[in-house]
Amino acid sequence: MFIPLLPPRPADSHKGMFGHIGLIGGAPGTVGALLLAGRAALASGAGMVTLGMVDENVRVDFAAPEMMFSPSDSLVSDLGLSVLAIGPGLGQSRQAYDLMQAALFHPALLVIDADGLNLIARRNDLAYLCARRAAHTLLTPHPGEAARLLEVSNEDIQANRELAARELAKRFNALVALKGAGTVLASPGGEVEINKTGNPSLSAPGMGDVLTGIMAAFAARALPWEALKQSVWLHGQAADDALGEGRGVEGLTASELIGYARRRLNACAS
Repeated sequence: MFIPLLPPRPADSHKGMFGHIGLIGGAPGTVGALLLAGRAALASGAGMVTLGMVDENVRVDFAAPEMMFSPSDSLVSDLGLSVLAIGPGLGQSRQAYDLMQAALFHPALLVIDADGLNLIARRNDLAYLCARRAAHTLLTPHPGEAARLLEVSNEDIQANRELAARELAKRFNALVALKGAGTVLASPGGEVEINKTGNPSLSAPGMGDVLTGIMAAFAARALPWEALKQSVWLHGQAADDALGEGRGVEGLTASELIGYARRRLNACAS
């Protein structure tokens, strides 16, 4: 028997009760990253999802026409958002820097992944703003991004993953999911947990983008620490479910993982 991952939907539900998620990223050549994050958010129960694509040529997702689109510079300042997430496919351009800076000033809970983390690692002013946000911040680095943020080597991160996660949480005043085998979850107050789900099939393109979407959707409906823990658990359990169906560890795609995550989310709710 599984405990529900999200509060149950009341009989008189409407989409406005489940959050409006804004996702920023998708520079030319990497639009798929933001599409994956948006699709994952929709499949994880978000009420509304709007993408702010850096590549303005992409204005619809034909595989998920429920998704809304907005100019990225408008979306990053939209005060009607429940949660803002930034990073998947964002790039490292001047426009990406401006969007990252604006996101750090947004009053909503902020999820930062991928190129958002790389920008913070490169720019001391962004790191300063991140550490001093009043609203909650959730960081989801893989070991390479963690190494850049802490200005150490990948080997240093992997040698003591719990210490690295604690230092990231403390330095950036954020809840942290240090990804990898046994994702380490850490809070600024020193709390640390190790996630037990997941398998090597997650070492594939786009898996982190899917986690960003799940986490953003959960953050609109649960307390930040719970949203961090439950989304990481679900992401890994979805991969375990695929493995349990005989799919093997080779060739699982991020797009496929979204369906497994939705199935497990609903199984936990029943």
